[in-house]
Amino acid sequence: MTAEIIDGKGFAAGLRSRIAGAVARLKADHGVTPGLAVVLVGDDPASQVYVRNKGAQTREAGMHSEEHRLPDGATEAAVLAIVDRLNRDAAIHGILVQLPLPPQVDSARVIDAITPAKDVDGFHVESVGRLVLGQKAMVPCTPLGCLMLLRDRLGDLAGLEAVVVGRSNIVGKPMAQLLLRENCTVTVAHSRTRDLPAVCRRADILVAAVGRPEMIDGDWIKPGAVVLDVGINRITDEDDRTRLVGDVDFVGAAEVAGAITPVPGGVGPMTIACLLANTLTACCRIHGLPDPEGFAV
Repeated sequence: MTAEIIDGKGFAAGLRSRIAGAVARLKADHGVTPGLAVVLVGDDPASQVYVRNKGAQTREAGMHSEEHRLPDGATEAAVLAIVDRLNRDAAIHGILVQLPLPPQVDSARVIDAITPAKDVDGFHVESVGRLVLGQKAMVPCTPLGCLMLLRDRLGDLAGLEAVVVGRSNIVGKPMAQLLLRENCTVTVAHSRTRDLPAVCRRADILVAAVGRPEMIDGDWIKPGAVVLDVGINRITDEDDRTRLVGDVDFVGAAEVAGAITPVPGGVGPMTIACLLANTLTACCRIHGLPDPEGFAV
């Protein structure tokens, strides 16, 4: 293996520490405590673990944390009522509705009911529009984490050729917009892209977010490229052991790339850390304070 392993877990821990310091200063200087509320509908085990982790890390950063849980059969009106109450709650600066929602609840309608100033997931149509227009916006957490890792590794990204494999609203599209802001030359590829391997081989920066286990082979990687693997896929080995893999064949890619994120331990830990960063930023903006340095784009 020749690639440097990008330690997302370690970077995220440092980021959370810096956020905690900024929160402490905000409390001391302005008497303001950032507040994050998470809404969970149903009893999906993975979602419950994720929500618990979010709450624990929010409190560790010195923020106010709330969890609002509804049963799996909750109506859309019940979810919207909680969102409306949180919109009007001065102690809450960030609202996150855990996805996916059960089928009787329209996710788009719930997301659009969140006031854009508190949209720390960056999914509201106003947040998306502001990002596309290059204005101040709440940026989805995973792409924001990817950008932080790239800046830390490469510094100035201007002029680099970037390929994003995947076009989801949560990762692929906002990642492309962030890279454009950094003056990269950006290609958005996907499962129907013609000669996808050749497109990937052009990339100085390759972001894999397609949701297919180990789809991107090592020989698709440009020598020396930086590879960020956003995929989290659970597969079963021949001996019936379950393990997590990304969208990139890690072993093959690590022989060619200059740097690569592992799965797990790469991009994943950055998501909650960036959620805290967005909550801190939202709090400052709501109170008319300057953006905290180093946490927003």
